[in-house]
Amino acid sequence: MAEKRRAGVAMSGSCELDGAFACESGVSALLGSSLFTLLESRPRDPVGFLAEHFAHLSAQDDDAGPEHQAVSRALWNLSLAHHSQRSAFNSNTRTAFDLLTRDRGAGVVGVRGRLYTEMLRCLCSEGGLSGSTAAPLLRRVQCHDHESVPFELFRQGVLTCAVFSDYIRASQCLYGSVASASDRPAERALGQAVLETLREALETADGDDVGRYLEASAKISPGEVAKAMAEAHPGNQRENPVMDAQEFEDAAAALFIARVRMVT
Repeated sequence: MAEKRRAGVAMSGSCELDGAFACESGVSALLGSSLFTLLESRPRDPVGFLAEHFAHLSAQDDDAGPEHQAVSRALWNLSLAHHSQRSAFNSNTRTAFDLLTRDRGAGVVGVRGRLYTEMLRCLCSEGGLSGSTAAPLLRRVQCHDHESVPFELFRQGVLTCAVFSDYIRASQCLYGSVASASDRPAERALGQAVLETLREALETADGDDVGRYLEASAKISPGEVAKAMAEAHPGNQRENPVMDAQEFEDAAAALFIARVRMVT
């Protein structure tokens, strides 16, 4: 019995030492933060998510400066949750903001305008947007290099770019649905009919009422798009003018960007 008690005491002491080591080395905080991120993001592959998470934390780019590394880590945090997962997305946006303001002096609030603009540009690129498509949006939401961007403006800019990326992908799918073949441009009448449907959906979505978003979604449902295409009647003409994919994308982007407030 005495030997068992001594073994129990030794094991208890070992556990306490292990716990103290974990706390002092920062492992406990790291694991806690990682698990919190996992629970917020709720990925389909939790183990793979954690593996990528720790690989990212341990990666070091000797050639990159601290600002480049901060932008890289901020972008990675923003990629952890889709903007529709609002709670997780807002939390990750806050983390990204904190990463970009970590080296600012006492009393200085906000992200440097240069870093903010660079991060938005990278965010659009990672969202699959071409430079020409993203440029008009960035001109509206970017700030001057010397300005300090507060969190709320930072959050709005990040969310706008994320939503815009989704919108452009949806627009590209719509164009694909009206093109007669993947290697042929769509007939202009059909393209204009779909663009008009997009415009009506965007106008309906203006405002904070959730019901308006549902109504806007209904306006770009397959049935509504098919109805708009049928009303266009492009087949009545022998030779129909066409609209290529880039022209359609530019027109769709302009409809969205017109509703984004210019940062002043």
